Amino acid sequence: MTIVEKILAAHAGKKKVVPGDLINVRVDLVLSNDITAPIAIREFRRTGVKKVFDPAKVVMVPDHFVPNKDIMAAEQAKLMREFALEQRILYFEVGQMGIEHVLLPEQGLVLPGEVVIGADSHTCTYGALSAFSTGMGSTDIAAAMATGDIWMKVPPTIRFVYKGNLRDWVGGKDLILATIGRIGVDGALYSAMEFTGEAIDALPMDGRFTMANMAIEAGAKAGIFHFDKKTLAYVQTRSKRPYQVYESDPNAEYAQTIEFDASGIEPQVAFPHLPSNVRPISKVGNVRIDQSVIGSCTNGRMDDLLVAAEILRGRKVDPHVRCIVIPGTQQVYLEALSRGLIETFVQAGVAVSTPTCGPCLGGYMGVLAAGERSISTTNRNFVGRMGSPKSEVYLAGPAVAAASAILGRIAGPQEL
Repeated sequence: MTIVEKILAAHAGKKKVVPGDLINVRVDLVLSNDITAPIAIREFRRTGVKKVFDPAKVVMVPDHFVPNKDIMAAEQAKLMREFALEQRILYFEVGQMGIEHVLLPEQGLVLPGEVVIGADSHTCTYGALSAFSTGMGSTDIAAAMATGDIWMKVPPTIRFVYKGNLRDWVGGKDLILATIGRIGVDGALYSAMEFTGEAIDALPMDGRFTMANMAIEAGAKAGIFHFDKKTLAYVQTRSKRPYQVYESDPNAEYAQTIEFDASGIEPQVAFPHLPSNVRPISKVGNVRIDQSVIGSCTNGRMDDLLVAAEILRGRKVDPHVRCIVIPGTQQVYLEALSRGLIETFVQAGVAVSTPTCGPCLGGYMGVLAAGERSISTTNRNFVGRMGSPKSEVYLAGPAVAAASAILGRIAGPQEL
């Protein structure tokens, strides 16, 4: 079996599962946020169940419209907050919170070999920790809060092998954009993406979180990495409970194997209006921008801010560009502060935000007007994703986003 099949078999109480099997799976963590939790709470109430199956395994994170941007956002957050207090579940209030998919691994709430579900499509992020994690609808989340179980079909696994060494300024975002550009937004439909190869072995944890995060943009059910020394170093200072490591068998069956020469991958840019509309930075041309966003559950971690700061240090954001940096959590913000990154950003003319999903979904902290263009380290660039349906969003890693903010057009850091 593959890693995913082994995890699901263990959580289904079976010796073996194969793709296509319909199984009931015990979950280790159930997640929702200030958009999806209120729907799940209402459906939970309708079941008649009074208490969640295990308060230690249910977590709610207000991160999309919090701190509240308007009355409706405040009502959503209030409903979630009151339910969390009533049920005594895990809850992260403003001041302690962060963007959910940056926060949960940081807090040691997700560990290798676990099954995590969330009412957010980018829950697949936790595959970086060799866990099976996937997004589900709010009604599925309500049922899981009541029972601790989910019903699902075992996905086939596609193995992605990245050979060679990465170029300067190329990271996890570029690898996953290149991958989606090659296979398309439905290239891994209802499959697990298993990331391997020497370029993956060399990739830091923050880059792995980025890749797993965007597995959903290829239509995948999950993205997953092998457990190694880097995974161990990340979890051993955070884990508060035992965990089980699973590895794919040498004779595991894959739906297909797709190989990449990572040494040939440049920094990538996804043009509107699909994450698969990808071009290397050398073929972008002259694309002027109005805004640059560095943050989100895709690229709001410490490594991302370090890359951005390296490029912005001693330089100024173009006077016609708004550059917004959003640390993924309060802890990331604090570390960035202690290491002088916030000062670097402010001196460069950057607006630094409290942790929030904000502009990624066109919520706040960077909504676009008609005709405006933004380069962004977020994960989606659909029509109207960041504001007006007449605006445009271009996706890239923090190096390209920072360089573009300085030059006023989409550009790579090599130009600086």
